[in-house]
Amino acid sequence: MSTTVRQMSDAAWRHVCWLGAACLCLLVVACAITPLRSPLTSTASRPTQAAPITAYHGHTSTVYAVAWSPDGTRIASGGNDSTVQIWSAATGHRLVTYPGHLGTVYAVAWSPDGTRIASASDDATVQVWNATTGSLLLTYHGHTSGVRQVVWSSDGTRLASAGNDNTIQIWNATTGRRLLSYTGHLGAVFGLAWSSDGTRLASAGNDSTIQIWSATTGHHLVTYTGHAASTRLIAWSPENTRIASASQDGTVQVWEAATGHHLLTYRGHRSPVWAVAWSPDGTRIVSASGNTSDEKPVETVQVWDAVTGHALISYRVGSNAGEEDGIFAVTWEPSGTRIAAGGADTRVYLWNAPRR
Repeated sequence: MSTTVRQMSDAAWRHVCWLGAACLCLLVVACAITPLRSPLTSTASRPTQAAPITAYHGHTSTVYAVAWSPDGTRIASGGNDSTVQIWSAATGHRLVTYPGHLGTVYAVAWSPDGTRIASASDDATVQVWNATTGSLLLTYHGHTSGVRQVVWSSDGTRLASAGNDNTIQIWNATTGRRLLSYTGHLGAVFGLAWSSDGTRLASAGNDSTIQIWSATTGHHLVTYTGHAASTRLIAWSPENTRIASASQDGTVQVWEAATGHHLLTYRGHRSPVWAVAWSPDGTRIVSASGNTSDEKPVETVQVWDAVTGHALISYRVGSNAGEEDGIFAVTWEPSGTRIAAGGADTRVYLWNAPRR
């Protein structure tokens, strides 16, 4: 064989070897990359767990309500110790303690401008007070038994409240004059949410229904009947087209707001679901439940994709044994980057929120 032919053969052999090595490298890389895609499916049943950033210690009993201020700088919480407490979201320092109620505080809500807080209590009142000084501005006595929820209209001119007397009431946020009363539920009303355009209210109650009605006329618009047990807190999506509802049947369900058409059922919890909140960008939902195990009690907060129902992350906290147990309230930071929650162990927790 000539030198030229031998050189050509050697060159060809090196080329083949190079191609073989390159193919092997590509195969190894492909095998390494493929597993990274699998959690998109597996997280639906086994969400990643995450530890809290911090916890605020101030309440002496169960926390039933948490709300983030519109500017994201403060968190308000209320509970079974009859107080509302305001915390710095940056430092965790307690800024204000409001002791005006004579019973459990079940709900707190910031006015859209962040200057006032409305709180609802088992003492059958809604109180409106200065969010900076804690000075009382207004007490509303329209309910005949405990008030379970209170929400502001987006323009800050009206408040809606609901409670154990089976009614929903709308009143002037400045004068306290009652504007409207709605009595469509057959039991206590636990959840209440105002659409951001101010035209509709959604309510949820012990009769296992979600009802939508006109905030202007009080006319009933639609009823959702998909839950098998009492419905608790509810939330509108930011664009006002969907509603998420938490229920003691252990599910969160998502509905088309206008028609009541069922869109999604999330079954990631293993015990009653007490609270639900929509992320500010509408892509995620956070929900909170009670114990998941009798032997090792754990309370969970879970975040999941609002369209697919795939779980994204799970936040777990230790449980206190008691008649009522669980995480009862969750709220998103207005920027969507953090989540706050409160429950039976008396603490207010903060976590980093996952991206979709």
